Amino acid sequence: MSQGEIKNQHRERYAFQLRIIAAALFVLSLFTLLFGRFFWLQAVQHDKYMTLAEQNRISLVPIPPSRGIIRDKNGVILAHNFSAYTLEITPSKQANLDETIERLSSIVEITAKDKRRFKKLREETKDFETLPIRTRLSDEEVARFAANSYRFPGVEIKARLFRHYPLGEIASHLIGYIGRINTKDLEQLDEDGVLANYRGTDHLGKIGIEQSYEQQLHGKTGFEEVEIDSGGRAVRTLRRTPPIPGSDLTLSVDIKLQQVVEDLFDKRRGSLVAIDPRTGGLLAMVSKPGFDPNLFVDGIDPLSWNELNTSLDKPLLNRAIRGEYPPGSTFKPFMAMAALEGDFPLTRQTISDPGYFMYGNNKFRDSHAGGYGSMNFDRSIIVSSDTYFYQLAVQMGIDNIAKFMKTLDFGSQTGVDLNGERAGILPSPEWKKKRFKTPATQKWYSGETVSIGIGQGYNSYTPMQMAHATATLANRGVMFRPHAVSKIIDPITGIVKMVEPQPVRTMTWKKENTERVIRGMVGVIREGTGARTFAGANYIAAGKTGTAQVYSLKGSKYNKNISERLRDHSWFIVFAPAENPTIALAVIVENGGFGAQAAAPIARQALDYYLNGKLPTAPKISGVASSASNAMTEEIVGD
Repeated sequence: MSQGEIKNQHRERYAFQLRIIAAALFVLSLFTLLFGRFFWLQAVQHDKYMTLAEQNRISLVPIPPSRGIIRDKNGVILAHNFSAYTLEITPSKQANLDETIERLSSIVEITAKDKRRFKKLREETKDFETLPIRTRLSDEEVARFAANSYRFPGVEIKARLFRHYPLGEIASHLIGYIGRINTKDLEQLDEDGVLANYRGTDHLGKIGIEQSYEQQLHGKTGFEEVEIDSGGRAVRTLRRTPPIPGSDLTLSVDIKLQQVVEDLFDKRRGSLVAIDPRTGGLLAMVSKPGFDPNLFVDGIDPLSWNELNTSLDKPLLNRAIRGEYPPGSTFKPFMAMAALEGDFPLTRQTISDPGYFMYGNNKFRDSHAGGYGSMNFDRSIIVSSDTYFYQLAVQMGIDNIAKFMKTLDFGSQTGVDLNGERAGILPSPEWKKKRFKTPATQKWYSGETVSIGIGQGYNSYTPMQMAHATATLANRGVMFRPHAVSKIIDPITGIVKMVEPQPVRTMTWKKENTERVIRGMVGVIREGTGARTFAGANYIAAGKTGTAQVYSLKGSKYNKNISERLRDHSWFIVFAPAENPTIALAVIVENGGFGAQAAAPIARQALDYYLNGKLPTAPKISGVASSASNAMTEEIVGD
């Protein structure tokens, strides 16, 4: 054997040994990594993966709470819950959704209305969520589906609580309704930090009390920890945290008074707001026409939704807090109060009322053709002399008027415990600068002040604002925040939390000035424009009629061909008993004409019921056309 061969064998053996060592190191490193990973998973990350394992074994199922009940001041139920079965589909689990619905129709009745509602819900939610195709199934229908459920994966029967409004349209704008939670609602709940409390909940309050007191009515969601098998089926319940039902609410509203007023409105459009001036509690809040809130509970179908939205009568508009109207002559008592507090000379003078007021080259007519002749402050309230208040407005000036009216919350939200309240328009030079864009339109002209004095011009307020101001005058300058809820009741402990009256401010009015204005309003009822309506009343009321112009007419008579929706609005404000008021209200009848013809009779019968328990015995006030036709044939003699 040669020396070269010996050297090659040595080299090969050395190389082989190196490969063995490298392989051993590689294997050792792999085992080191493997054991390191085991240590990381089983020691360092033990808690995390134990939790994940438990989640595979345990499902957390939310239990939605029962929504609180709403009652009126006398315990009449206005909103409550009932349990029913629903047939629900998860769209994301359906290969052919339309085919699934058709096959379901052979087992459970599914109407065209159900399909329209289901389609609308699909557009508002995510496909992986379950959606009801039928609600309120009978026991027989539940049994039929249960026998065929194996044919319908992704379709299930659920037991749910449904909201019910037993009085239907009565107080619909006040009570509100609940609707299905949409994307916008989810964003708001997340922003408010309460989204977790709505797991498993499909509905929340949309308007009215249902919306404003959503957090109190909703309650607290409970949970069940359920052990599940590999197929996702529940095996047993490990732990249960019961839900806490929502609080019950008692309103200050007398629902019988509310119903009396709504019946009196009949088919007319308008609003009435009644307040207890001693507390600010709402006694009634009517907005006509109304709607049936039960339509929204299962999800309103597109046809009904379209009818409500496109109606010229705007049944979804809450006129009490969102309808803005010129107040007409119901503004005059507050003008009179402002003039007395400002000690303006005209309050101590007598003027000549020829039936018009000349300001520059402009002639401002009085509603009483020919005028009243000699006119003083006290008489001007009783007969509602436009001429007197035209001159009073000019003497006071717009700045003084706006400053005083602001203290009565004209042009501001009253703070009532209902969402969506509008502020109205309290005209002033500052307001006009913000409202208009060009210098010419931003300028305040002194002639504009004239119409402000009789509640026309830019003046625009809600019935809630008018009732709020009337209640403050009735309470001799002590203002309370209007509120509808008087009690919040814990359903478990029964503890009652009273909603205490909230004083807003106390006016520094002189007593003699306040009583002087109130005497003038009592005169309206005894001998003025409200005398005929309140004849025979066994209580002393203080009120003021008002006719708010919608469309400018030449002369003082209605044109017989004028469209009904262009006719004047009929206003009336009143409180009683005048010496110690327990109720103050404002009522407007849209396009009802002269204030004493349409609005005042509603107010009279509302007071008769509230103060004496007397139900209306006369027929309902006639429709708009017949009442307005009376106004066409009569000369307007004050309002």
